Amino acid sequence: MARHIYRCPMRWSDMDAYGHVNNVVFLRYLEEARIDFMFRLAPGDGDDSFSGGSVVAHHEIDYLRPLVHRHEPVTVETWVTGIGAAKLTLAYEVKDEDTVYVRASTVMVPFDFAANRPRRITPVEREFLEEYMDEEREAAAA
Repeated sequence: MARHIYRCPMRWSDMDAYGHVNNVVFLRYLEEARIDFMFRLAPGDGDDSFSGGSVVAHHEIDYLRPLVHRHEPVTVETWVTGIGAAKLTLAYEVKDEDTVYVRASTVMVPFDFAANRPRRITPVEREFLEEYMDEEREAAAA
């Protein structure tokens, strides 16, 4: 099982009045990693994989340690824990080599914006997602 690794730059404005990264900013970090995973890394080659759009149906996030601003990027690891007919679940860790700051998951629904309705995951998308599938890790965390 592969994990997508995204090195997310930190900005001075990410901090709150308490001197650590604000809880809402972590959702932005997850979004940046997810966009990199689903739109840059996903199959291209003339294929419309995920390009028609997708929407967030659910977020779950556990804040484990405070993260303070520094010049080095923080790592966001992303992997797939569930694939349904018309939804997928991504899991994340925001971390450094020896510290995990956040564990999170997102349920995504591929969406046809022209028809204004959810759509099914295509066979090409499913094949891509399966490369990043880790059912055992999610079951152990539950």
